[in-house]
Amino acid sequence: MNDDTIGLSRRKMLVGLGAVGVASAGAGLGTTAYFNDTETFQGNSLTAGELDLFVHVDYSEDQGSYAQYQTPDGTFINGNVVGGGEGEPLSIQVSDLKPGDSGEGDFCFSIVNNPAYLWMCGDLTANDENGMNEPETESDETAGGDLADAMQVTVSYCTSDGAKGAEIVSGSLRDVMLALRAGVPLYGDGDPSAPVANRPAFEGVEEPFVDDAPNVAEQCVCFNWIVPTSVGNEIQSDSVEFDFEFYAEQSRHNDGTNNPCVEFDTVLTTDAGPGVDRDGDEQGDATGSWITARVSSGPTTVVQVELDGDMYGGGSSGLGEWPSNPNSYVVEANFDVNTDGLGESPNDDFRFGFGSATSGARSGGIANSTSGASGDGGYIRRNIGTGGNNNRFDTAAEDAPGFLAVESADRLTYTFVIDWTSGLPALSSVPTQFVVKEVFASDGGEGVASPNSSNDGRAAIDNVTDASGVINV
Repeated sequence: MNDDTIGLSRRKMLVGLGAVGVASAGAGLGTTAYFNDTETFQGNSLTAGELDLFVHVDYSEDQGSYAQYQTPDGTFINGNVVGGGEGEPLSIQVSDLKPGDSGEGDFCFSIVNNPAYLWMCGDLTANDENGMNEPETESDETAGGDLADAMQVTVSYCTSDGAKGAEIVSGSLRDVMLALRAGVPLYGDGDPSAPVANRPAFEGVEEPFVDDAPNVAEQCVCFNWIVPTSVGNEIQSDSVEFDFEFYAEQSRHNDGTNNPCVEFDTVLTTDAGPGVDRDGDEQGDATGSWITARVSSGPTTVVQVELDGDMYGGGSSGLGEWPSNPNSYVVEANFDVNTDGLGESPNDDFRFGFGSATSGARSGGIANSTSGASGDGGYIRRNIGTGGNNNRFDTAAEDAPGFLAVESADRLTYTFVIDWTSGLPALSSVPTQFVVKEVFASDGGEGVASPNSSNDGRAAIDNVTDASGVINV
């Protein structure tokens, strides 16, 4: 039997702005006469604003002659209220899953009283084997559940009338849930090509229903899953459980960059310094830290790396924003894990990175790819050397279940999601401690830290953060 649990919740934010005051003015003439006047503001009232998120759900599944299912018309989630009654967040269970089965869910939003930025969060909470019968044993020699890797999922924008739009994330269920674990910002216009900051928000409505019909924002989110017919007995008796959550934060007085899906407990930065000298006055045109990296601890670790475009040159300069060399650049987070001996030499046990197609680690991973990976993307550079001797090998992210590397549309934010329980390359057991040795960014021939005749002062930017210290998983 297979249990798929889709959990959604609503968050509320109240923001009030106002002012109360007493203004007075006076002036003196001589020593005995004064001009005075007092203006008083009375009967002032401050009222907090409101934001209430309703998620309207239309879900169906096709299991052939075995079963067909669709949520009743009018199903919606408002906090812990489903369809107008007291209850738990919406839960959908699929049983007796088999190759060829599929399902689709449409989530549309009523954001009452305030336009808002939306984020989509998620978590793969279980991927169980549930024992192995004889047919499964013959086709599955690995421990652990296989269903999360077998199910193919696409999350995309759509409209309330069913028209499909731009893709948000796709891949195996494991890959999609890793992306949602890191948090995915949603765009009110359905176009994810713009920067996250100040992106188009979702419009607000006065009420969630008009004449009993959902009163929703233009953009919805569609979720499609299928178990391909190429999947065989390896998924017999396996089950998965996963959660979805949508988070709304009013757009007024915010820029939409607050990520509610991850609690970052460690922040690493490069040393503050001058940025690139673009005007030839031998001074950087901006100051600050080129790299800010935020790290979350736990069995699934998220590293969010932000590059300061102003430090590099800024979009207004027209003089080569990051990466100046788009064919050869890398962003890496280097980890030392205690399962390999915390603090030993060499101590770059894992380099989790994103690189262009011709960057060394990425091209090396692709050269040995089992999936045919190509182009820009993520990689793991694994070092199993001991006694001061390096022994590194590369793996494309596409070939490493449990690792995801994402580059933002403006190439200024890189997110790495690491599931330590998924069996990463040459990892003997799940670490209980790790150290982020550094976070690094460089763009090859125009390298941030490698001066040459055409680098326009980029060598002035510190491109390596300090280490994190020991972090407990």
